[in-house]
Amino acid sequence: MLTYAVGDIHGCRDHLADILRQIETHAAGRPRRLVFIGDYIDRGPDSAGVIATLRRLQAEPGAEVVCLMGNHEDLMLRALARPDFLDNWLFNGGDTMLASYGISAPEDLPPDVVAWVRSLPTSFEDERRCFVHAGLNPQLDRLSQRDHDRLWIRDQFLGVEHDFGKFVVHGHTPRQDGVPDLRRFRLNIDTAAVYGGRLTAAIFEDGQDGPIGYFHSPR
Repeated sequence: MLTYAVGDIHGCRDHLADILRQIETHAAGRPRRLVFIGDYIDRGPDSAGVIATLRRLQAEPGAEVVCLMGNHEDLMLRALARPDFLDNWLFNGGDTMLASYGISAPEDLPPDVVAWVRSLPTSFEDERRCFVHAGLNPQLDRLSQRDHDRLWIRDQFLGVEHDFGKFVVHGHTPRQDGVPDLRRFRLNIDTAAVYGGRLTAAIFEDGQDGPIGYFHSPR
C-alpha cells in the first residue's frame, strides 16, 4: 500500500491537479491511499474547485481518500455558527472562498458543502503514522488529544522533539522555503502553496515511518 499525504491546498486547484497527475503516474495501478491534511479553502482563487475535486476523488469506486479538517474549515464553521466571528474568517481568507462560490455570505454556501466540511475528521492513523492538520499536544497522550489542538496547535508542538508513539504527519505552519520539514518524530508538509511556494505530497510505504520521497507542484 502506498500512502500519499498532501499538504495545505488553500484554494490552489491548479497545484492540486498537478500533484494528482504525479500520484497517478507514480502509483501505476498499485493500491494507494490519499490523505489530505486540511485547509482546502481560503486565500487561494478556487476553494470551490478544490472541494469539488476532493469530493469527486472520495466518490470514485474503491477509492481510499481521507480528507482531514484544517483550522480554516474550522473558521468557516465558526463563522456560520456565530455571526460575530464572520469578520475574523473574512480577514483570514474567507472572502476568497465565498467569491469562489459567487456569494457574499456564509449562509448562502451550498448545504451539501457545509455538511461535507462538518463531517471531516480531525485525525487519521495507519499502522505507523498519525496524520493531523496542525499537530499534537506533547502534554497529552496521542489518544487523548483535543480537536482544538489537532487543528490549531503550533509552537507548543513544533518547539519540542516528542515521540507520540507514531510518526506525525502535519501541515498548518507554512514553510516559506518550499521544503518539507522532516524531523525524527514528525514531518511538516505545508510548503506554502498559496504564498508562492509549492504544494507537496509526501510518499509513504508500509514498513517504515517516514517518507520515501515527495512530489511538488511547480511554484
